[in-house]
Amino acid sequence: MFTLDLAGRTGVVFGVANQRSLAWAIAQQLHAAGARLAFSYAGERLQEKVEALAAGLDGSFVFPCDVTDDAAVSRAFEQIRERFGTIDFLVHSVAFANKEDLEGSFLDTSRAGFHLAMDISAYSLVRIAREAVPLMTSGGSIVTLTYMASQRVVPSYNVMGSAKAALEHEVRQLAYELGPRSIRVNAISAGPVNTLSARGISGFLDMLQVAREKAPLRRSIEPAEVGKAALFLLSDMGSGITGETLYVDAGYNIMGT
Repeated sequence: MFTLDLAGRTGVVFGVANQRSLAWAIAQQLHAAGARLAFSYAGERLQEKVEALAAGLDGSFVFPCDVTDDAAVSRAFEQIRERFGTIDFLVHSVAFANKEDLEGSFLDTSRAGFHLAMDISAYSLVRIAREAVPLMTSGGSIVTLTYMASQRVVPSYNVMGSAKAALEHEVRQLAYELGPRSIRVNAISAGPVNTLSARGISGFLDMLQVAREKAPLRRSIEPAEVGKAALFLLSDMGSGITGETLYVDAGYNIMGT
């Protein structure tokens, strides 16, 4: 019988910044289902926040990881291997772009800024998955977070739209390559949520209001709804799903106007 029970399973969550992070909403659902979790943090500035959150989840631990540093990624997974031995799932919720590249014209995106956004927001999934796959000895599931700007123009999302488009292609490519190992790879495309990263997008509050008015459900989504969707994809209930992008946006993506 397929179940949402994750008792006895372990997983890694990349991208928790604070209690409003979508990665944290996902982690809460996974922990409630019985999973043991490891959390990354990027730099000393976030260490205290992530440690404080993880402290409330029995059996969890935290580790440093700069996803732009190959050696740091390898060290992180060595810690995971020592603590858990094997893992069953991976959550990738990592994205960043320079503020100046999220303002003004996309035409003015700097070469360095484009490379940085792609490195952190897209390539990091490939690099992290390369380390995670050998630990998924009995198969597993990988979920990343994307946004509909990968497919459509969202003013001020700029280079992050390019990065999310690349990320969604990675989901399909990795799903194909990892399928024979019984490892599934999917993305969740969440509607606007008031997170730390979202507030860095110029005009975000307007985006939130438009989505609320135009979505079929006539409301914004809640972080917990993203968490529940991730729990579904990471559990046995999603066993036949891979290479897909699941929209959790109150239906906004179906609208033509």
